[in-house]
Amino acid sequence: MKNHPMDRLDKDPEIREKLLPFCRLKNGEIWEDPICGHRIGCLDAASHEDIELLMKGERATLSIQDPPYNLIAFEKRSVQAFIDWCRKWVDTTEQTLADDSALYIWLGADQENGFQPLPEFMMMMREFKSLKSRSFITMRNQRGYGTRHNWMAVRQECLYYAKGIPEFAVQYTEIPKILRGYYKEVNGEKTENLERSKSPNIRPGNVWVDIQQVFYRMEENVNGCYAQKPLKCIERLALASSREEAILLQISLDIQAPL
Repeated sequence: MKNHPMDRLDKDPEIREKLLPFCRLKNGEIWEDPICGHRIGCLDAASHEDIELLMKGERATLSIQDPPYNLIAFEKRSVQAFIDWCRKWVDTTEQTLADDSALYIWLGADQENGFQPLPEFMMMMREFKSLKSRSFITMRNQRGYGTRHNWMAVRQECLYYAKGIPEFAVQYTEIPKILRGYYKEVNGEKTENLERSKSPNIRPGNVWVDIQQVFYRMEENVNGCYAQKPLKCIERLALASSREEAILLQISLDIQAPL
């Protein structure tokens, strides 16, 4: 992040009040892109009425959520209060998803406080019987934080849940395959693993090491968004779990990145 002289707006109410008149959206308002049809609202993620207003009766086949992690940047809630709030927006999200749809949720874990809120959130998700756990993705950052007395913290977690039987298109990284020598007989012909491959590059799997985390020189960087996700990782999820013209729902998140 760049070292800006202006403090975060949540810490400077005087500057915040001066900037509010210049905001394009006020609480409860929705703007619709006349060209691409994107809808952006200043709404309550836990309100069924607000999200239904945003959706206009439509249902999403993909939802990517990036809630605050209850860590570091903002005032912490108790773990129970945070989970109670998460339960509300997950319920709102589930009701706006199509019968066959995918839900991705980025979440963190405080390694100095029992790894909260990750395990509590996972347990809470079991209450939603229509959402089935599918994968536990880890994205490795190039930089992290830590001390000389602990392992460097460089990971971000993404939970993948499925409602019904959503589409899934296999994705590939830009890392070329280098391992050879695995032979298998196919239709009477002995073939080597690269001959049978659909791509010369490896699949990302559920541990991603090939995506550059956001830093101040990247075009998509938004100052103060400490957990902002790279556009490339959002694109990977969208390409894997949706088609062109599909509806993508994002509430309760660092929305600056996908926009």
